[in-house]
Amino acid sequence: MTTRDADEFTEPLPATRRALLRRVALGQVEGRAPSLVGAVVRQGRLVWTGSRGRVDGPEGSAPDADTQYRIGSLTKTFVAVLVLRLRDEGLLDLGDPLAKHLDVPQAEGATVAQLLAHTSGLAAEARGPWWERTPGALRPETADIFGERPLVHPAGRRHHYSNPGFALLGALVERLRGAPWGEVLADEVLEPLGMGRTSLDPRAPHAEGWAVHPWADVLLPEPAEDTGRMGPAGQLWSTAGDLARFAAFLLDGDARVLGAESLAEMRVPAVAPEERDWDGGYGLGTQLVRHGGRFLHGHTGSMPGFLASLWVSAEDRLAGIALANTTSGPAIGAIAADLIGIVAEHEPRIPEPWRPLTEADPALLALTGPWYWGPRAYHLRLRADRGLELSPATQGGRASRFRAEPDGSWTGLDGYYAGETLRVVEGEGGAPAHLDLGTFVFTREPYAPDGVVPGGVDPEGWRAL
Repeated sequence: MTTRDADEFTEPLPATRRALLRRVALGQVEGRAPSLVGAVVRQGRLVWTGSRGRVDGPEGSAPDADTQYRIGSLTKTFVAVLVLRLRDEGLLDLGDPLAKHLDVPQAEGATVAQLLAHTSGLAAEARGPWWERTPGALRPETADIFGERPLVHPAGRRHHYSNPGFALLGALVERLRGAPWGEVLADEVLEPLGMGRTSLDPRAPHAEGWAVHPWADVLLPEPAEDTGRMGPAGQLWSTAGDLARFAAFLLDGDARVLGAESLAEMRVPAVAPEERDWDGGYGLGTQLVRHGGRFLHGHTGSMPGFLASLWVSAEDRLAGIALANTTSGPAIGAIAADLIGIVAEHEPRIPEPWRPLTEADPALLALTGPWYWGPRAYHLRLRADRGLELSPATQGGRASRFRAEPDGSWTGLDGYYAGETLRVVEGEGGAPAHLDLGTFVFTREPYAPDGVVPGGVDPEGWRAL
C-alpha cells in the first residue's frame, strides 16, 4: 500500500488541483463575479481551496478560506439542525402543529415537518418591501412577517419555498430554548463544530456585496441589512473554512450536535418535486439534487451581493463549496457540484479496507445465507453491531440494511423496508423457522410445503409440466 493509499487527507494531485482552479476561474469569469472562492472537503477534511478576483477592488487582496461571505439560505440548514435537536431531546415532534408551541394564526394547521420541508403552504416572501434589502425593524414581531395572503396553498399539498416558514422555525427555537436563535446556534452548533468564523453579522476579513450591471462591467454596492425576524431564512455569514467543518458534520454527524441518523433523515425527500424539477427535491431543511449522476445534499443561498453553495456526496465522501460576492451571475450550485465531480473523476475514492468482525454471535451466524420470499431468492448477511443486510440474489428485488434493537428484532434503515420490523420466528426446539418482515414471510426453501407461507402451499409441491 502506498502512502497516498493510506492517507486520503493529502491535497489533490497537481492535475486535479489545476482542474479545480480552472473551474473556479471559469465560474468567476463567466459569472462576472468580483470574487469567487471554491473549496473541497474529502473524508471530512478541507483538502483544497482556490479563488479568483479581489474582495476590495482591483488592488485589494484575494479571498481565501478565512474570508467571510454572506451565505443566505444555507442558514436554513443550520436552523433545521436546531429543530432536529429539539426533536431528539423530546421537546417537540415533527408532526406537531406549530400552534402547539407558537401562537401564529397565519400558519394554522402547518406542522413543524411541513415548515422544514417547505410544504406548509405559506407564501414565499415576507410582507412589505424586499425583506433582504430592508431593515428587520420593519417587521419587529413574528406576526409582522405575513402579508395579506399568508397561505397560498393547502398545508402539505405541495412544495412551495417559504422564507417566512423558516422565520417561524427560528421563533420556535427561541420559544423552546428561551434565548435568541442566533445565540442558541452559536452555543449548540457553531462552538462545538469549531466554526468561529460564522456569525449573524460580518466580521473582518469579509467580502463586500456587489451587484454587477447586466450590460456593462461596472458595480453597485448592495446593502447588508440585519433582517431581524427573517434572519433564520438567510442572515448568516461564513467562510469556506467554516463551511468545510459544517460539510464534514453533515456527512458523519457529531454526537455533541446531531447524530448521523437524524442527519440522514434530513436528506430524505419530503414531497414529490415539481413537474419541471425531477432532478431535485427537498428534505428537512436540506436541498437534494442529482448532478453528473451523483446524489448531492446541502443547500444554495443568495442575499443581495452574495451567492453561496455547499453540496455533499455521501457516496464519494466529498463536499464542494462555492462563495461569490455578487447578487447574480455565477452558476454557484453547479460550480460547487462540479468541484465534487472533478475530484471524484480524477481521484476515485479508495475503499476502506475489509476487516473481519471482532465478534460474532453463533445464533446470528445461523441466520445468514439464503432465504426465500416465495420463489425469489435473497441473501442475509451479518454486519457490524449485530446488524443485518438483506439483498436479492438476482437482479430486482428489495434490498435493505437493518439495525439491531434491544428486544431482539431489527429495524429497516433504507429502501422499501425502512422503518419496518424484522423478526425471527422460532420453530420446534427454538431453531429459526422463518423471518417475518412487515408481514412478508421469508423461508429457507422456496415455497416449502411445510413452510409457514401466507395462503398456504399446494401439498403436491413443485412439479414439472
